[in-house]
Amino acid sequence: MRQPAFRLEPVLRVRRNEERAAALAAAAAAREATEAHERAERDAEALAVRRPPASSTGAGFVAAMVASAAAAADVSAARALAVARAEQAELVRERWTAAAQRTKGLERLKERHEADLRRAADVAEARVVDDLVTRQHGASKREREEGQRWTD
Repeated sequence: MRQPAFRLEPVLRVRRNEERAAALAAAAAAREATEAHERAERDAEALAVRRPPASSTGAGFVAAMVASAAAAADVSAARALAVARAEQAELVRERWTAAAQRTKGLERLKERHEADLRRAADVAEARVVDDLVTRQHGASKREREEGQRWTD
């Protein structure tokens, strides 16, 4: 006997694909956030070791200070980008979590469906066994009764 198909199987496949795509997007977003953070830290370290030239003219000193201010602005922008990427990665991770929860819900439905099918098969098998035992018992009883009639 052919088992009835789980009607939501195509939806479950779609949900699993969505979950996989969300997992890949979350991994990519986390990687980008980590790279942005590392880049900001490297820029900050480079800025920390930066020193104005020891002997320079006033114009050279001003140029060094302007370059340092520009580098500090770059570090600030890199840190802001790292924070934005981390927030974006968190949002993408939340989408992945939601997709996983939707998939898990459908998987539970499928498990219940399969359990119901197993229960129905067990009940049908028990019914068949009961019918066989009842028939066998009825046949034995008739044979005993018929045997008694001949001996009486």
